[in-house]
Amino acid sequence: MPVTKRPLFTPVTSLSAISLLLLAVSSVQAQSTIGADAIGVQEILISERSIESTLPLELANFGVDLEIVTDQLVRDHGFVDVAQSLEMLVPGLHLTSQAGAFSYVNVQMQGSRSSDILWTLDGVRINNRLYNSTSPADTLPSSMIERVEVLKGSHGLMYGTQAIAGVVNVVTRGFSSTTDGNITVGTGSHGLQRLNGYIRGALGQQNQHKLVLWASKDETDGYEIYDRYQPTATDKKRGYDVNSVGLKYGFEFTPDLSLSMTGIVTEAELGYPNVSRISINDRSENIFSAKLDYIPSDTAKFELKGYYHTWDTDYYTPPNPSDYWGYEDMGMSAAAVLSPHRYFDYHIGYDFQTYTGQDDYLLISGEREDVHAVYTQVRSSDELSERFRVAAGVRYNKTGGNDATVWNVSGVYDLTDNLYVQAMAATSFMLPSAENLYRIHCPSGENCTHGNPNLAPEESIAFNAGVGGNFNLWQRQFSWQVSAWDRTVDNLITRAAIPAEMVGQFPDGFTNTFINVANEVDVTGTELLLRGPVSESLSFDLSYTYSKEVDTGTGQQIQDRPRHQYKGSLSYDPQNQRFGANLAMKYVGDKSTDVTGFGRQAYGDYYVLDAGAHIYLDANEQHRVTLRLENLLDEKYATSTSSAALTGSDPQERFQWRRLGVPRTVHLNYSYSF
Repeated sequence: MPVTKRPLFTPVTSLSAISLLLLAVSSVQAQSTIGADAIGVQEILISERSIESTLPLELANFGVDLEIVTDQLVRDHGFVDVAQSLEMLVPGLHLTSQAGAFSYVNVQMQGSRSSDILWTLDGVRINNRLYNSTSPADTLPSSMIERVEVLKGSHGLMYGTQAIAGVVNVVTRGFSSTTDGNITVGTGSHGLQRLNGYIRGALGQQNQHKLVLWASKDETDGYEIYDRYQPTATDKKRGYDVNSVGLKYGFEFTPDLSLSMTGIVTEAELGYPNVSRISINDRSENIFSAKLDYIPSDTAKFELKGYYHTWDTDYYTPPNPSDYWGYEDMGMSAAAVLSPHRYFDYHIGYDFQTYTGQDDYLLISGEREDVHAVYTQVRSSDELSERFRVAAGVRYNKTGGNDATVWNVSGVYDLTDNLYVQAMAATSFMLPSAENLYRIHCPSGENCTHGNPNLAPEESIAFNAGVGGNFNLWQRQFSWQVSAWDRTVDNLITRAAIPAEMVGQFPDGFTNTFINVANEVDVTGTELLLRGPVSESLSFDLSYTYSKEVDTGTGQQIQDRPRHQYKGSLSYDPQNQRFGANLAMKYVGDKSTDVTGFGRQAYGDYYVLDAGAHIYLDANEQHRVTLRLENLLDEKYATSTSSAALTGSDPQERFQWRRLGVPRTVHLNYSYSF
């Protein structure tokens, strides 16, 4: 199960609190792992001392909700990509894939849209700013994961625009001073095939040179993702073929000064069918970064980082020629954390990003966008108070003709060793995407949304509060938390029908355009968490989320958003045994959406259950077989619904279709560790 930071430790000092947090992360992970694996996670996490690596943990120490999914959990559950890990394990995060693994996903966290969550890979921003709603999860295989960090709430202070409701940071395989590795082969339903592996170690007399190499290949024939198709549809299954290679190199000039470089190259052929045809995204993605860390003492840390990210796609519907769409994103950052005296620590930094992209299919070609930002945060130390911790900061963003200042204040008060309260207030700022501003082509010929170059940026203010702690029952310690949020958004960007008096001003096929909502939009909700060990071998995790997102004009819940969702997991891993098992469950409540020709339509209200088991074939636990039954009960459920004009019929005749979740799928993997 992923772990929440707060109920698991009490602070000692600023530095030791972070170390204790990392120990807590590992100790909870150890409830569902055995032997060297649990110890290895602990060693890897604690060895990371850089500003970038410890930032989420620092924020967690000052009232921010943090969930961590480790590579051990991903392996035990047999997940194929990053999105599946988040979908089944992270409390409060509602995620549905559009077409199974390696596809775009719709994400909601604390009442957000997909566009309100920032995705990073080893700290490098990977969101597609051509389309704020296009998630980058379709090229992230699970085999690259060291851990996934999910920060909830508004984090524009440290992470910049689009971190309105949270941050998902995928941390890839880390360095190790000793040589180890793994090779995994797998098969399963729907032509599923997997091959991945990694090796890492160190060279030199003092292990100054560190290397990590990983590679993966994931492919499948796919499944039919719609319940109804046009009569002319032939290719109905959605498949994928994703190949990724990563290389990390680290060099220690001295114990205080180190350089790390990362390169990740991904080639993918991703099917994106609709009800009448299948389109292909031939993807090429490259991410390169270099980071210099200087940590001369416990009172000073410095970091300098640069990155280069390209995302290129040839989009086509066979046998038609392809259209290009993609972007180039590069930048650099500098940061320092200073503790010049006993009572406060200071985090200061500068970010620069330059971005350009185009889409020849939807005829979007935005100009290059440059972003400059400076920020600072002040954090109290335990010398000031052993029970009360507070952090406050401000960030200034300058983007072309727009600038904005955002701020963040958070804090925690430990009422007792087993009870705490926490709160956070923050503002955010987000520019319109290129699609919002410039889209002018309607490939489907109907119900398209035209760009609006007059859109204003969104601005919001959010409040989070929570209470939680630990309690002992049956001589075992359980942790719990109740949290709530309230976010108010000005100039919310959404799509709306083109006014009747303006219809003639737009090309055929466009019935909507993007607008700024005139009134403030308010999003509220609450989350309940409970987790702990039932026995030495059995541990559990339960969560419930209520999210109220109301359209002020109609009083109805915003389309495609469930008010209620539950998640839970069980992990059985008996000590001194070579086998284990797990269950993961999610419930998604009622949703509704307006469907052309059919009015308001309800869907949702479904359970999905995953089951897994693993066994080691030898006493040294090098040979392992893992079985996963995805959607164990073969639940038939819709992740969205819409309609289309029936081919060859009167233009007014339409049929309603549903986009389907993944059917029951068998995953069988064999792995060899060394």
